[in-house]
Amino acid sequence: MTAKRDDTQPQSSPPIQEREVAKWDEEVDVLVLGMGATGACAAIEAAEAGVSVRVLERGWRGGGASAESTAQLYMGGGTPLQKGCGFEDDPDEMYKYLVASCGPGADEAKIRIYSDGSVDHYHWITGHGIHFEPGFQPYEVSTHPGPGQGLSYTGSERAHPYCKIAKPAPRGHTVLKDGQMSGEYMMQVLMRSAAEAGAAIQPDTDAERLVVDAAGEVIGVVARTRGEKQTLRARRGVVITTGGFAHNEEMLRRYAPALHGTTYPIGPAIGDDGSGIRMGMGAGGAAIRMDSGCVTLGFAYGHRDNLRGIMVNAQGQRYINEDVYQTNHGEAALYQQAGEVYLIVDDAIYARPDREAEESSVAWEVNIAAVAQTPEELEAELGMPPRSLSHTIRTYNEFAARGEDPYFHKESLWLQPLQTPPLAAIDLRVGQTAYALFTLGGLHTLPGGEVMDVEGNVIPGLYAAGRTASGIPAQGYNSGLSLGDCTFTGRMAGASAATRNP
Repeated sequence: MTAKRDDTQPQSSPPIQEREVAKWDEEVDVLVLGMGATGACAAIEAAEAGVSVRVLERGWRGGGASAESTAQLYMGGGTPLQKGCGFEDDPDEMYKYLVASCGPGADEAKIRIYSDGSVDHYHWITGHGIHFEPGFQPYEVSTHPGPGQGLSYTGSERAHPYCKIAKPAPRGHTVLKDGQMSGEYMMQVLMRSAAEAGAAIQPDTDAERLVVDAAGEVIGVVARTRGEKQTLRARRGVVITTGGFAHNEEMLRRYAPALHGTTYPIGPAIGDDGSGIRMGMGAGGAAIRMDSGCVTLGFAYGHRDNLRGIMVNAQGQRYINEDVYQTNHGEAALYQQAGEVYLIVDDAIYARPDREAEESSVAWEVNIAAVAQTPEELEAELGMPPRSLSHTIRTYNEFAARGEDPYFHKESLWLQPLQTPPLAAIDLRVGQTAYALFTLGGLHTLPGGEVMDVEGNVIPGLYAAGRTASGIPAQGYNSGLSLGDCTFTGRMAGASAATRNP
């Protein structure tokens, strides 16, 4: 008996065979699919290598999720901006931190190349028109740079256990326009640079299927531009940079059920639908870590004073050191605590996050689950077991008064007893606040962007980068690492395709 196919589930997009192509409408050396930061950098690198490049962009002009971002790039190892702000860093410390924070099982080869090449990447980025203002955003104030503050901490470098693994250094390099973080401005610069390098940018074009020859080599793309079918040949390679699949509910349901229905997708709805990943899978590419995602629980982190509160689960127990970064909070809350968490503050600590400083695509809501005069009353209001939350608060207060946190090792800077009534529980449960999401899983690639099959063999002519691939942030995430990874791996994939001899 043959099992019935479930057509509600996302299928890979099978390629077109070369024999089915009656004619090629156009031939170029390298085709790039998608014009976000990844695609722009791939196009620049390939065009500057002296080959012909065409970028197919689904939108009316390009930009993608990168244009809607806060324009932070995670770079380090001793960049001029770090040195100018008085911070020492080196590639080994950056490598050790990223291996620890991007796992489990982070791709150490990719992290090594990225860490060693980060200073050169900084020079490449700035050499293509991106400017970072020479100032530092004080760690104690905010993670969101203001005017003149191009550098900030954007991860958990100073928090336990990472500060014991690697020497902390701020590595968030933020593009500012008129004193504001601006992914839109960053993308304008990169798209202009791609055009100036000689890449032809074709908007309003949806890449639908790859084309392969009899040996399985990817040799082109079937696309639809303004309703008309177009068949384009790529003499050297196709680079897929179409993003992840945060806006594809069926793919989330199949590959990342913990993320489905619980989060707020970041990025434009027109993109991040997994189309590029499915095309790569159809051509034989392996997709890995498809359950991984960046999950940001931003309210607790939106104002640094709130780090002096404590995060507790439904049983009234602390489960994390509150000074880790917002993505650590999101992952711990969603994956480990089933999204059943609260931030406990008192009247002396509570501070509303600055919503204007948060990512504009996320509508943060402040919901108070309970307010009470004593810890016992608060735990009763929340329906927690007797002597659970009250014991947690009293134990925390005892040690915080001495500047200690023996259970979770929160930095003493953020230790403050909860003793000024009333006490409040900020409701950070799924459904009560935004868990912002983008996916991290994708096609399995070598550091040069070459897509591999399930046996680890390279699929000739096929490259992927950015969120279409499983990259440097294999699971754990630091703000700015997606754009850092996207711009760097885009360059690598563009260069690999341009120098390939078919």
